[in-house]
Amino acid sequence: MWRIIARLVLFAIIIGLLAFFSLGPGLVDDRLNPVTEHDPWPVSPAAMAMHERLIIGDLHADTLLWNRDLTERYERGHVDLPRLADGNVALQVFTTVTKSPSGLNYQENSAEARDDITALFIGQLRPLNAWQDLTQRALVQANALRAAEKAAPEMLKIIRTRDDLADLLERRANGEKVVGGILGAEGGHALSGELGNLDKLFDAGFRLVGLTHFFDNELGASLHGEAGAENGLTDFGRAVVGKMIEKRMIIDLAHASPRVAEEVLEMVDVPVVVSHTGIRSHCETVRNFPDDLMRAIAEEGGLIGIGFWEDVTCDETPAGVAGAIVSAIDIVGEDHVALGSDYDGSVRVAFDVSELAALTQALIDSGLDEPTIAKVMGGNMVRFLDAALPEA
Repeated sequence: MWRIIARLVLFAIIIGLLAFFSLGPGLVDDRLNPVTEHDPWPVSPAAMAMHERLIIGDLHADTLLWNRDLTERYERGHVDLPRLADGNVALQVFTTVTKSPSGLNYQENSAEARDDITALFIGQLRPLNAWQDLTQRALVQANALRAAEKAAPEMLKIIRTRDDLADLLERRANGEKVVGGILGAEGGHALSGELGNLDKLFDAGFRLVGLTHFFDNELGASLHGEAGAENGLTDFGRAVVGKMIEKRMIIDLAHASPRVAEEVLEMVDVPVVVSHTGIRSHCETVRNFPDDLMRAIAEEGGLIGIGFWEDVTCDETPAGVAGAIVSAIDIVGEDHVALGSDYDGSVRVAFDVSELAALTQALIDSGLDEPTIAKVMGGNMVRFLDAALPEA
């Protein structure tokens, strides 16, 4: 009898493990990246026609974290290549998330907290060398983007240089729906404390790096860490910033402490981005930098990506996101505002990337003219990338 019981227990364990590895990660993805149920957003024929004329770009999506096949259309999450095509998106920054503290919040997180990405990578059966190595986690996600490009070059082109950007824009002008993918790292902890790892990321195609994420790291203080907003860059952080400038990599200040942002502005002579955020005077939250700091970033040629989730816009609907964009234009000017959705970043949104025409409609309804809408929806991003990327 005990042998039968042991076999039943073993069978139950095997079934449980199979269910965990096959269903668990997808269920987590579905739960953390929801789209609020809604009737179809109204889009007029005139708004749709304008939307189809636009070059659209987005500065931040965490889609690579979820181990989906980018070439396939999914019912969960916010982004895949078929839905990017539906939304007429020309440029998408795909960021790699490598560490996330359990109990994550906007106020204070410990770098020593249990890391949720470890469990996710194990559950997704990602390569063993990425289970504990943060640099390998970034590289594994980069490999997924390259695999999608290899499988469907008619759908995706990875953008590494200005020449790549020009080629993409020419292909789209000729009617192709190809999407330009730019690799980014959400947090300099992806370097694992080694300056040489920046070369590895660059060689793998990374062109944008956020200095911190939800916790303080080797580079400096986070907006949500334990060190506090008055703490800035470490010596290592200054070395990373200096090397990024040499390599023509884009510095992303999203999630950095205000003091880190100020010190970066003091160091650099190139524009930077805040890839996914809102405007403090429009939506009062610690997640959004003070308006004066946003103005300082814009005055140096920087770009502010407006997010699509309620915590930074105070309203996740297309009209609410449009309102945040109008507020950003009022604060920093129309040449310094872009889209920074944070799609697939464990946030709830009211429209996925296939429904971006609803945002164009909302921007029209807000009173913006087509030239201004064209800048915000992607023109500013194209101009920024054309100046920031390596030539070849």
